[in-house]
Amino acid sequence: MQKENYELSNHAKEVMEERNISYEILERTLFDPMLIEKDKFDSDLEHRLSSIPENENRVLRIIINILTIPIKVVTLFYDRRMRGKL
Repeated sequence: MQKENYELSNHAKEVMEERNISYEILERTLFDPMLIEKDKFDSDLEHRLSSIPENENRVLRIIINILTIPIKVVTLFYDRRMRGKL
């Protein structure tokens, strides 16, 4: 996937800082995800997921708003339910 411009919500910035998630890991998952899912409740949102080897293969889930220009990272978190599934 070609890299696009993106912006982070204030919440996403806080989460990255609190959980020490680097921009490199964020962008790897954002632009080259292992799995893409549509949000179950909001068609404007998309979930991008990747296993992160340097973090014990935990699965990073990034939720973005695909209708904004540039795309907006709404939130991100390590998804315990997905561990070992990617």
